[in-house]
Amino acid sequence: MKYSEYNPSKIEEINHLFIKTFSDSEGESEGLVIGELTNNFMTSTDVNDFCCFVATNNNEIIGGVFFSRLTFESGVKAYILSPMAILTEYQGKGIGQKLISFGLNALKKNGVELAVTYGDPNFYSKVGFSVISEEIVKAPLKLSYPEGWLGQSLVSDRIDPITDKSYCVEALNKPDLW
Repeated sequence: MKYSEYNPSKIEEINHLFIKTFSDSEGESEGLVIGELTNNFMTSTDVNDFCCFVATNNNEIIGGVFFSRLTFESGVKAYILSPMAILTEYQGKGIGQKLISFGLNALKKNGVELAVTYGDPNFYSKVGFSVISEEIVKAPLKLSYPEGWLGQSLVSDRIDPITDKSYCVEALNKPDLW
């Protein structure tokens, strides 16, 4: 298994990975929504505002994770992890955890202080995320499931509260994704 930053020439393969994985688990319509999101990241988002990391097995992309900039007026350097996908047949083998850890380490090396995500606390707690409230870090849009708002400091053992409003990249700035 190899973990690396994505290659822009692999946009179609990465999009297919996300569409297939989300279609398999949550239905075709969700697969298309997430496929549009990942395509928007890779084709419309400033390259300085997102990162994509992939897991490959025998040169086949079997997993991917996106991190995109979360902006605060205070200047805290933060990124949102969303979405991530591992092909169904490779799930449950720790590949997703290793891929997320690879991405978080790369962000940390680039001076990112905070990572947040919006997802399953049982899964994301395995890679250091904890449930946080919006009193600690405000989400950029209204959360449908506030118990899924998670954070992780990349510079200390706790997250200091950030009182100012947050702003996500345009690709994520859609209420139906939250």
